[in-house]
Amino acid sequence: MIKNLTRRKFLQRSAGAAVAMSAAKSVFLGDSRLEAAGYLEVPPSDRVRFGIIGIGMQGSDLLRNSIQLPGVECVAACDLYDGRHRLAKEIVGAGVSTTRRYQELLNNREIDCIVAAVPDHWHKKIVVATVLAGKDIYCEKPMSHSAVDGLEMVKAAKSSGRIVQIGSQGVSSVLYAKAKELLEKNVIGELMMVEVALGRNSPDGAWQYPLPRDLSPQTVDWDTWQGDVPKRPFDPKLFARWRCWKEYGTGVAGDLMVHLISGMLFMLGLNEPPRRALATGGILRWKDGRNMPDVHAALFDYGPHPVYVRLNLGTETHDGYRFLGSKGILEVSGHTINYLPQSGNDESPSYYAQSFPKELREEYVKEWHEEHDLAPGKETISEGFSYSSVSSGELKPHLWNFFQAVRTRQPVVEDVVFGHHAALACHMANESYFRRSAVVWDAAAEKIEA
Repeated sequence: MIKNLTRRKFLQRSAGAAVAMSAAKSVFLGDSRLEAAGYLEVPPSDRVRFGIIGIGMQGSDLLRNSIQLPGVECVAACDLYDGRHRLAKEIVGAGVSTTRRYQELLNNREIDCIVAAVPDHWHKKIVVATVLAGKDIYCEKPMSHSAVDGLEMVKAAKSSGRIVQIGSQGVSSVLYAKAKELLEKNVIGELMMVEVALGRNSPDGAWQYPLPRDLSPQTVDWDTWQGDVPKRPFDPKLFARWRCWKEYGTGVAGDLMVHLISGMLFMLGLNEPPRRALATGGILRWKDGRNMPDVHAALFDYGPHPVYVRLNLGTETHDGYRFLGSKGILEVSGHTINYLPQSGNDESPSYYAQSFPKELREEYVKEWHEEHDLAPGKETISEGFSYSSVSSGELKPHLWNFFQAVRTRQPVVEDVVFGHHAALACHMANESYFRRSAVVWDAAAEKIEA
């Protein structure tokens, strides 16, 4: 009898859930900041003039988006590959100054701030040099190449008083702002855990980028590009696909996980590193000489809440966040937020009663229905809802946040401390992967330890 009741209740719940989601409120979120910016007429005295260091895949996108913002002008562009000097002129115009030497941009008094999109192993040097030169900087994620680098960057930024914004653009999206508001209102009840996932399945998604045909020691300042790492002969694959090697990049953790961690911290209102990390993975699909994993899964402790992050370059998956709570699930993915409500209550008599003798079982079931069943037509249906907007990956809101901060000296949404904490999670995941053991962040000693 209990099995039949359970099945009937299950069918009723399934039908109710379908009705709830089909009738769920769906709201589109506009971005009033950029809508208002479109009507701005910025006087010459308020224009922000920037220089860009690094005009590769991400840097060229930052450059295109930046110069489309009102009152923002690119003065000069720097890259160690001459082909990107031509690219900068194609994007900005023939009049933009180009150079291989980033120090020229830091010494240029016409430049108010810097936008940097360079390999991870150059982040500390560029950020520290920029703030000590008295300029603000937007630096691509992850903020640092190591925990030690991050500490030096935080110290330099704080002592100089300059603005540093890190480039995990999702934290400036209206979609994440709405999710943050919903979580603050406890719409999901008590938070249980967070699940985060991202999966790709293509050579391009695994950083096997096409190589420009003119890459050579003549067109690239190879010695400077390598920086302080052990020197290797010129290799165009290292130059274009540097994320695959720990000497220059931070793997899927620094490229992808840092976006996910930054968004999660923002939506939960946190600004701290994880207390502990345990990671696993391997080079399972892209055996092309890389030394960073293409499959990487990590479990973090953020206070009492476990956070599970799954990264996979060998299988395309539904990407995004699932905030799991006692009253339901909040899903944040791509362009949308979906709330899937749960009552948290028993929907039918307990199956444990199957272990009762017949007389006691029937007595329990009868009492359960008397206490819990509602009259026909009085059943309650928890209504879900959804929000949609432009993708959280849009660059313009994040760049606008930075340039406005340069103008007004107001705080940015992803400052050097936030960027450091987000990067620490990635460094801990990498450290755990290579050590094959759990690691912790020792705040007193300011280092990752097993």
